[in-house]
Amino acid sequence: MGTVAAGREAPARLLKVAAAQVGAVHRWTDRADTLRRLISLLEDAAGRGAQLVLFPELTLTTFFPRYLIADEKELASFFEYGEDVTRSANAGKLFQRADELRIDICVGYAERTPDGHSYNTCVYFSANEHTVIMKYRKSHLPGTKEPYKEPGAINQLEKRYFEEGQEGFSAFRVPGMLNGTMKKSSNSDGDISAVGKGDPIVGILICNDRRWSEAWRVYGLQGAELILCGYNTTAWAPHLHGKHNQSREQSKADAYFYHKLVMQSNSYTNSCFSVCAARCGLDDNEFPLIGGSCIVGPNGRIIAEAQTEEDEVIFAEIDLTGCRPGKETTFNFGKHRRTELYRMLVDEKGVVEPDLLSD
Repeated sequence: MGTVAAGREAPARLLKVAAAQVGAVHRWTDRADTLRRLISLLEDAAGRGAQLVLFPELTLTTFFPRYLIADEKELASFFEYGEDVTRSANAGKLFQRADELRIDICVGYAERTPDGHSYNTCVYFSANEHTVIMKYRKSHLPGTKEPYKEPGAINQLEKRYFEEGQEGFSAFRVPGMLNGTMKKSSNSDGDISAVGKGDPIVGILICNDRRWSEAWRVYGLQGAELILCGYNTTAWAPHLHGKHNQSREQSKADAYFYHKLVMQSNSYTNSCFSVCAARCGLDDNEFPLIGGSCIVGPNGRIIAEAQTEEDEVIFAEIDLTGCRPGKETTFNFGKHRRTELYRMLVDEKGVVEPDLLSD
């Protein structure tokens, strides 16, 4: 619903969005076969009228950071090289097809820069501009650099294979999605009436980033209306979660619960829509990843969600004016935030407990 101003309902700002959930991709899966599946999902979303399709974290390969990979040639095979991933032999056809279909896509992959740095990366490709308009590198890397010593432990070695992104959380506007949006040229005086009337404001997170409310709030402070988050979330990793006595069933149930909790709660507290896309299924016939791809509204309620743990398109038409009630009332940051009380959030990285009590 649009927000009411001066006795009238604001005009709808309708956007058709989709999450392309991707099922199991094995260590030995041919990359050309994976690419064909991704293009098929894109075409499925296009058939439903999607204007924007989000793909998962590390879309193009299996989740290789679970392995300690000693063979440098094999490790190198999981990365994309060069500045422009749209020209990659492993991914180029996906961007080409998106351009042909006039659909924006957001795609995660392993990036190796020309100067040898490695990142867990996601790019936003604008069909309107025929190019990538935003690159985001994962900020919160989970797990360990060295593998667990216990035999059979499931590892999470992102800290070994990737560097932390240093760019921060920069929201950006997406062109060509909505008709009649206010532009800089028509608002040269910075009229406040332009708030909520420009091109959609989007932010990107990758997997573990979604668990950190600070990242969401930085986007919220930029007026973000839509957060995109691809992920690969394990359903069973006792060492990673520190829950060695938990059953596989309870571990999987918890993984789903915490995933939805952070997507819903942070969408609500920042009055924004969010879309998340999973890489899921049983990788290598051994390692379970959760599904749970969903589209969440600014009231924190799930609008649409995956019904499987396989390849699946999750679709919804959303109205970005639905962000305005929360941004203008309960979470009106300019009116209600108490920044003078939050200093510890940036001064301290770790926990600082109060002094112990006297005997």
